Amino acid sequence: MNASNSTTPTGERLANTQLKIQWEDINWKTVTDNVNRLQVRITKAVNQGNRHSVKRLQYLLTHSFYAKLLAIKKVTQNKGTRTAGIDGEKWTTPEAKMNAALNLSDKKYKAEPLRRVYIEKYGKKEKRPLSIPTMHDRAMQALYAFALNPVAEATADRASFGFRKNRSTHDACEQAFNCLSKKNSARWVLEGDIKGCFDKCDKISCIMNCQCAVPSIWDDPTKVCENGNVFV
Repeated sequence: MNASNSTTPTGERLANTQLKIQWEDINWKTVTDNVNRLQVRITKAVNQGNRHSVKRLQYLLTHSFYAKLLAIKKVTQNKGTRTAGIDGEKWTTPEAKMNAALNLSDKKYKAEPLRRVYIEKYGKKEKRPLSIPTMHDRAMQALYAFALNPVAEATADRASFGFRKNRSTHDACEQAFNCLSKKNSARWVLEGDIKGCFDKCDKISCIMNCQCAVPSIWDDPTKVCENGNVFV
């Protein structure tokens, strides 16, 4: 399948059998290689300080049909795909996945409210809040992440290990050992935690001060931030 551009006009309805065939005919190596190639170009532009090229390449990546296919594949392979958001949708069939890819767009996009549930903490009486986005919002997040990660990885602190691709707890332990094993090393390590950080931080301010934000988010950060919760 030639996945560089969808051959199906937006809004056109295909039979499920056609959608199924299209999805199963995808060459995933070609898809992944094309996404990786654009990400490498973004990283090079960041290292050269060319912000105009960064934004242009981010736009190309977030509108690439290859990237949309890969975003759908990523969110449907995650174990969280078994849990639906407020719309109750689950993309479990090839035809549903292909249809989702054909309709994935940031045009007039605004994130849906999160489905808020509380799950029990192991060995504790208190419960932990869990916010569940819709499948469509998860796919949009994955699509945006493809464009954001090259910038984040090129500019992030080398001693930062949390939520970083190809970095692990072992890498953090090695860094800690290297910092603490010398004669003149610090004798104390301070561990800190911001209470309710992700719930209470000013997300719009973070986006507006973030150099890696993709243009479509930067123009209107409320489309991904001010979506609220639906408690169940």
